[in-house]
Amino acid sequence: MVETGREHAAAAAAAEGAPPASPRHQVFIENCTSTYSCPAGQTVLRGMENLGRRNIPVGCREGGCGVCKIEILEGRWHARVMSRAHVSEEDEAQGRVLACCVWPDSDLRLRVLGKMVKAVCRMPWEAPDTAPKP
Repeated sequence: MVETGREHAAAAAAAEGAPPASPRHQVFIENCTSTYSCPAGQTVLRGMENLGRRNIPVGCREGGCGVCKIEILEGRWHARVMSRAHVSEEDEAQGRVLACCVWPDSDLRLRVLGKMVKAVCRMPWEAPDTAPKP
């Protein structure tokens, strides 16, 4: 079940007094079978950048450009406001969010979308595609 930031805030308030969550979470990227460790205080995008892949598309880092769209398939997370031009309320409810605006609250399983796929799923030793586009 995907939990939106608003739902998570309510659940967190209800769970006060519970032991603190682990400071690091495992993020599994399903469409390229990569896993990385993401500190709870770091956005999912920042964690992806630490994978060592080159040319990961990064835009504004503020949720306004839509370049870093992902779909969270499992896990708990919270998010800041994202541009509705790139993430509709329905998208957000389905876990389609911007990686620059999402922090993990548990281990996550996600899929990268759009321009992110080619860059994130490439292995670090593979050269980026620099061939001219027709």
